Amino acid sequence: MIVSLLYKVTRRLLSVPTVLLRRETTKDAELLVLRHENAVLRRQLRPPLRYEPADRLWLSALSSLIPRRRWAQVFPVTPGTLMSWHRKLVARRWDYSERRRPGRPPTRPAIKKLVLRLARENSRWGHRRIQGELARLGHPIAASTVWEILHAAGIDPAPRRSGPTWREFLSAQANGVIACDFLSIDTSGLQRLYTLVFLEHHTRRLHITGVTAHPTATWATQQARNVADDLGARMDSLRFLIRDRDSKYTDTFDAVFQAEDIEIIKTPVRAPRANAHCERVIGSLRREVLDHVLILGEAHARRILTEYQRHYNEHRPHRARNQLPPEAEEQPLPVQDSPTRHVLRTRVLGGVTSEYRYAA
Repeated sequence: MIVSLLYKVTRRLLSVPTVLLRRETTKDAELLVLRHENAVLRRQLRPPLRYEPADRLWLSALSSLIPRRRWAQVFPVTPGTLMSWHRKLVARRWDYSERRRPGRPPTRPAIKKLVLRLARENSRWGHRRIQGELARLGHPIAASTVWEILHAAGIDPAPRRSGPTWREFLSAQANGVIACDFLSIDTSGLQRLYTLVFLEHHTRRLHITGVTAHPTATWATQQARNVADDLGARMDSLRFLIRDRDSKYTDTFDAVFQAEDIEIIKTPVRAPRANAHCERVIGSLRREVLDHVLILGEAHARRILTEYQRHYNEHRPHRARNQLPPEAEEQPLPVQDSPTRHVLRTRVLGGVTSEYRYAA
């Protein structure tokens, strides 16, 4: 009993300094809390108060130094708020949904779209060629990634996916292609005349040769020589002549162009679309002139066609050339004072069509 009583007395005596020290610590903690609260209030003038992560950490550390019974008078938050902060901190610690996934980052949608565009516009490009073009554009990407993008889109990553269409072939070879076809003309006396039409694909320049009622192989060959003389130095840039399988195109006719290293390309039987540009200009001739003029004879037909050829080459706009006529090299300068300038009309072929220009 004596030993037990002595132990209790000794413990009480030793606890007195601790209690006194704890009271001072509590006061200091309360002062620190109030000071920090004032700092928060100065930073945010309007309620409700929003505590930043650093504020929450500081308040949580000081909360253990203040007795629970005095929290309502001193501490700005409740114990439940501290616990909710802790729960959110723990949940964020183990939440991997917003963290970066392991491995390579995903390819941006814009890069995928660009890869598919390059593959679509260049049928002979493989995945390594596309990768090189992307690197030149400033997009470093692995060749295997390009392969995966093409494979996922159902596109064969091999160098050759599809052959060029006829239109693509003609567009690529337009600088060196000239085409020809026969045009028939019915006169007012029900006589049928013929003329040979040549069209340069690149410039859309039209060449209409002589008119005859009896076209023969000799006549067609002479028209080929006339066109070769008209072309002059431009013959050097031509590489292909497109024609059908008419019997009037003999070896002599072909020899006129083969002498200039021009290859003869024969269209398939009954395939007018294979010579689409020439068929289109013949259709323009009929719709714009022949359907509106009564042709009296060979001389009249020759004069009408010569005048339309001049109009077609020097004035008529073409969509394939950005609305430029065949013999124009560049777009005209914009007119600044167009409302004040007078526009003059020139009647072509007796008013069948018109040309317009500003008065000088």
